[in-house]
Amino acid sequence: MTSPEPRRPGHSAAEALLDGLPEPAWLVDGQSRMVSAVNRPALRLLGLREDQVVGFAPQALCTTPEDEVFWHSAAHDPEARLRSDTVLHHSDGRPLWVSRSVSPVALPDGERFWLVLLHDQTRRRRAEAEREGLLAELRATLESTADGILVTDLSGRVRSFNRRFVQIWELPGGHLHEPGDAGLWLSLQRLLSDGDLYRRRIDALLSEPLTRSTDTLHLADGRVLEQVSLPQISRGEAIGRVFSFRDLSEKIAAHQRIEELARVDVLTGAPNRRALCDLMARQIERKGQPFALLHIDLDRFKQINDTFGASYGDRVLRDVAERLRAGFGMDDVLARLGADEFALLIENAEVREAEAAARRIEQQLAAPFSFDSLSFTVTASCGIALYPRDGDTPDVLMASAERAMHWVKESGRAGFRFDVPRRDVDLLSRMRLDHAMRQALEFGQFRLSFQPQVEVGSRRVIGAEALLRWRDPVRGEIAPADFIPLAEQSGFIVPLGDWVLREAVMQAAEWLRQGLRMPIAVNVSALQFQQPQFIEGVAAALRMAGLPPGLLELELTESVLVGDADECLRRMRALASLGVALSIDDFGTGYSSLAYLKRFPIQRLKIDRSFVQGLPGDASDAGIVNAIVQVGRALNLQVIAEGVEREAQRDFLARAGCHEFQGYLYAPPLTAAEFEERVRPRRAVEDDAPASGWLGLASTG
Repeated sequence: MTSPEPRRPGHSAAEALLDGLPEPAWLVDGQSRMVSAVNRPALRLLGLREDQVVGFAPQALCTTPEDEVFWHSAAHDPEARLRSDTVLHHSDGRPLWVSRSVSPVALPDGERFWLVLLHDQTRRRRAEAEREGLLAELRATLESTADGILVTDLSGRVRSFNRRFVQIWELPGGHLHEPGDAGLWLSLQRLLSDGDLYRRRIDALLSEPLTRSTDTLHLADGRVLEQVSLPQISRGEAIGRVFSFRDLSEKIAAHQRIEELARVDVLTGAPNRRALCDLMARQIERKGQPFALLHIDLDRFKQINDTFGASYGDRVLRDVAERLRAGFGMDDVLARLGADEFALLIENAEVREAEAAARRIEQQLAAPFSFDSLSFTVTASCGIALYPRDGDTPDVLMASAERAMHWVKESGRAGFRFDVPRRDVDLLSRMRLDHAMRQALEFGQFRLSFQPQVEVGSRRVIGAEALLRWRDPVRGEIAPADFIPLAEQSGFIVPLGDWVLREAVMQAAEWLRQGLRMPIAVNVSALQFQQPQFIEGVAAALRMAGLPPGLLELELTESVLVGDADECLRRMRALASLGVALSIDDFGTGYSSLAYLKRFPIQRLKIDRSFVQGLPGDASDAGIVNAIVQVGRALNLQVIAEGVEREAQRDFLARAGCHEFQGYLYAPPLTAAEFEERVRPRRAVEDDAPASGWLGLASTG
């Protein structure tokens, strides 16, 4: 049995009823319950023609169970009504979210219809879904951050927080606060060592909506948090505050450990050079009693390491420290200067007391050293400096005592000697060496060697350090340790250092023209760095050679960083503005601190070879190297180790996170030709290749 044809209302009535409506609508015949008329907005919404709608059941346009039930009940209830949200489908299959109402309508001629009126909600629903997606992404981002985030309104009531916030504050389950809760601050206040002060601080921040602040919070359990508070701005108005929290405990502990390592020798527990110099400086500032400084160097200690191994050498050093401590009073200070060198500070001492202390050192070391079944004798050479006779600064006194110790070494070792005024010393040999050194520069007897610097993980050569060498026609090869200190004392290090800089830059430029893009590192002495025209000299050397500044690194000793810090910072910034890289050479053996490293534009730290020699078995060296690498990573600095001679040393450095190394494990210092043969580029230098940075090279060994 077929359904009756839908009765169509009069044309004018349909036009008046439907076409006048701005919203999509259609009429359903009251008897046949078929669509009898439809307006243009509805056809546009559905993507259909009129003949695809009129004459069809309304369930064909909206096929939900709710519609089936309604039109079934409408057959028995002419006053049936419906108002709900539902889903239609466009002719192309797209879903359309609409709010619709179905209401009975009676025309003047007595005919009855149902008016289906729609309101398109698709854009709103899509916008809501998009907002919900963005909110979900924002929530995921907040939950992924390492910081704890808390958002409050202007009254301090909780609006939102992430899980990291709960973890950092270690809030128990019963203290998880919901949005709208203002009692959170009381929970935090109870966890702080000074909760009342914190509450007053929070009240002050909430009373100033635009205030920005960074605070350090000390928790009762000993942890330290950093709190950063910023205003939350919307449409130019402050609507709340955003607090971020970061746990600084590990970072502070690491810094404290570094500071301890910077002042204490890990192997013996004695103060190190830096701590000793600070102590002398304080005594000198107080203009107190005279004191004696004894520089003690163990004789032929290298033979112990070479014969019995580094572990036995460490045991000897610890035993020496214990013996020396036992022989002196509580007011005397024993320090380890490094390697096999110690220093002893004897308070209220002049010549007689200093001589007695030196003889006591001989007595303390006289007994044989016995480890397992091995027995051997250790002697020491001791140099003595007196304050104020031999100097009025720690550096001068240290140099004076060390100079006296070297005279003992040259005289046969195993003794002691006071430093004496220079007029009482035969300086003929030093004068001859100084003259020969100056002549050597004039007649071209100096040369440069180049030691490859290698990336730890890949063994890729990423740079070269320029090293000064001198072969005298009469004396033969002269070690840098013999003439560099003399050059520094005489001031000749300035022209000599300038020559090294120019030669190294020219060599790097020549390599670049040959297709070998190789950054080059050059050592700079403190005296050379302090010269008024030093920065201009660096710029001129780069300009004359045609070397991009990014291919030059200047290695500065830690002594450069002390003194006039503001002037040092100005010079280093000027060099950095040229594009030159800066590094700290022999890090850990001088006087630098974390405060200097944070201020200065430094790119790399170089671990001194004295800390690398004992790796991986030496616990003190391992601790110092790990600490230095940790500092470098905390400050985003590259870390390179020098003096790497064994695979085990390199493997330890790799595990510690050290970025680069140099040493005999890969190659000794090479001539320029040997370096080129050993390190060959994989590709020619491109014209548009970047000119800065140490890690973008294609060279390999």
